[in-house]
Amino acid sequence: MVSRVSSGPARQVRKPPGERRAEILAEAARIALMEGLERVTLRGVAEQLGVRPGLIGHYFPAVQDLVIAAFELAIEGEREAMFPGDGSPLEQIAHLVHRIESRRADDLARLWLNARHLSRFSEPLLASIEEQEALDRARLTELIARGVAEGLFATADIEGSCIRIFMAIDAFGCYVNDRGPFAGEAFTRFVGDVTVWTLSLDRAAFEAALDRQS
Repeated sequence: MVSRVSSGPARQVRKPPGERRAEILAEAARIALMEGLERVTLRGVAEQLGVRPGLIGHYFPAVQDLVIAAFELAIEGEREAMFPGDGSPLEQIAHLVHRIESRRADDLARLWLNARHLSRFSEPLLASIEEQEALDRARLTELIARGVAEGLFATADIEGSCIRIFMAIDAFGCYVNDRGPFAGEAFTRFVGDVTVWTLSLDRAAFEAALDRQS
């Protein structure tokens, strides 16, 4: 006679605290990018990781802390993708523009729209957004300054050029949730046009650098 043994709930694997926390944050950041910050919950993250919500709460007692940490991790990952640090300043600015205009950063655009809306009701999230924006501006300002020093960009207002490029990126991203995106170069090449204008780039050289990103 064969005895029937109930397997019961799966036992959770004990992991080092640092590893477990990183795992939780990585999953929360994935949810933030794919589904929105509202879907970052203790239960939602726990279900994806196959653990109990109490384990998530042990590392993040306040769900707002988890949401903000997930937002920051997602933004940091996208920042590294947008500013890889390889190639000349012209190649790097072309990489940034191509990533936006090719729609590879659409998830990032959705996350920024989502976070800015929710920050109306959360002072800590607003502070996090301001911090991440400052880090982005510092990275782009440094890149533009290098391009000016090497004679590749011609702008007397490095900070102003940085702001204009990010405003163009934000404007482009405002339409990310549209079912029928705009057609025509006025929209699809808007970020590149602003970049060429504010950095006084040679159009042919910039277009060639864009082609090399494909």
